[in-house]
Amino acid sequence: MSIWVDESTRVIVQGITGNTASYHTKQMIEYGTNIVAGVSPFKGNTKVEGINVFDTVKQAAYETKANASIIYVPAKFAADAILEAVDAELELVICITEHIPIKDMLIVKNYLEGKKTRLIGPNCPGIITPGECKIGIMPGYIHKKGRIGVVSRSGTLTYEAVRQLTERGIGQSTVVGIGGDPIIGTDFIDVLKAFNDDDNTDGVVMIGEIGGNAEEKASLWIKENMKKPVVGFIGGKTAPKGKRMGHAGAIISSGKGTAEQKIKTMSDCGIYISETPTAIGDTLVKALKTNDLFKQCI
Repeated sequence: MSIWVDESTRVIVQGITGNTASYHTKQMIEYGTNIVAGVSPFKGNTKVEGINVFDTVKQAAYETKANASIIYVPAKFAADAILEAVDAELELVICITEHIPIKDMLIVKNYLEGKKTRLIGPNCPGIITPGECKIGIMPGYIHKKGRIGVVSRSGTLTYEAVRQLTERGIGQSTVVGIGGDPIIGTDFIDVLKAFNDDDNTDGVVMIGEIGGNAEEKASLWIKENMKKPVVGFIGGKTAPKGKRMGHAGAIISSGKGTAEQKIKTMSDCGIYISETPTAIGDTLVKALKTNDLFKQCI
C-alpha cells in the first residue's frame, strides 16, 4: 500500500515538449510510471518518447482517463497550468516549477478550495511510491520499497534521507516532497494524516527548514494525533537571520521561524530529533527499536 500514487496512477505531463520535461518523462517511463499523455499548446498530434501530445489537459484526461499530472512549465505560465489541471478534475497535480510569483499562488490556493484536486508543490521534487510510481525529478534508484513514509520541504535533504534509509535496508512506503515556497498545496499535516491512516506505513521522517511555522503546526498535530514514531530534522541552523536561503520560504522573519524554535517544539511534542542530516537514518533506527518496529521495517 502507499499514499496517493501507485502502479495504477495514470499521469499527464504538462509541458512535455520542453527539454526538462522530455528528459524526466523518459526517466519516469523507465522507472515504470504509467505516463499516458503529454500536453503542450499548439503541439497536439505529436509524440514525445512515444507518448501522445494533446493541446489541452481536459482533452488529454478525457482521451486517456488520466487521474494525475505533473507540471514542468515556466514560472509565468505555471499557475495557469495548475488551474487547467484543476478544471480537468484531476485527482492529483504535482508542480515542479520554481519561482512562481506569490500573487499567482494566492490565486491558485483560493481556486483549490472545494475542488477535488490535490496539489503537491510548487517548487518540489514530486512524489514516489518505490517500485510502483515516480512522478517527479527524484533519482529513482536510491529508493527501496518498504514501510517508512518521508515528507520534506527540501528536495536535496529528501534524497539524503532516503539514501540513508535504503543503505540500512529500510524501505519507504511513499516519499513526498511538499516544496519550500511560502504558499504550497499540500502541507506537512496533510501528508502526516495520510501516513497515519496507512496500515503499511510504520513510521515517518519529517524534514523541515527555517522559515514559517509549518513544522511547529505539524508537531502539535503529531503530539495530539500521530500513532507512529516520527523522526524530525530541521535544515538551516547556521543561516544568518533575515537572509533568504535557497527556498523562498526559508527566511527567518522578526525572530520567528528559527531552527532552535522548531527543534524545541518538535522535541517537546515527542518527535525524535536528528541533530545533523547525516544522522537521520541512525535516528530512525533508534526510534523504530524503541517502538519494537525495526524488524518489520527492514
